[in-house]
Amino acid sequence: MTLKKLLSLRHWSHLFKRAGRLLMSPGVPLTSKLLYLVPVLLYWVLPDVLPFMPIDDIAVTMFLTNAFTKWMENKYPQA
Repeated sequence: MTLKKLLSLRHWSHLFKRAGRLLMSPGVPLTSKLLYLVPVLLYWVLPDVLPFMPIDDIAVTMFLTNAFTKWMENKYPQA
């Protein structure tokens, strides 16, 4: 991914829209959705408990959202 794309608000807004569509899709199994949601939600809570973790919550969320959308769109193209 290029630096220009990483810094593009348009890219990230489109990515989060695609992730939302995949999360609401009945074609994607609940287990696949939970493989994305559980780590994201845990990371939003755990850094408050473990403040020594150096990565920001939003960076982890963005990384996992990117990985989730690519994985699900390849695995379930009809969703």
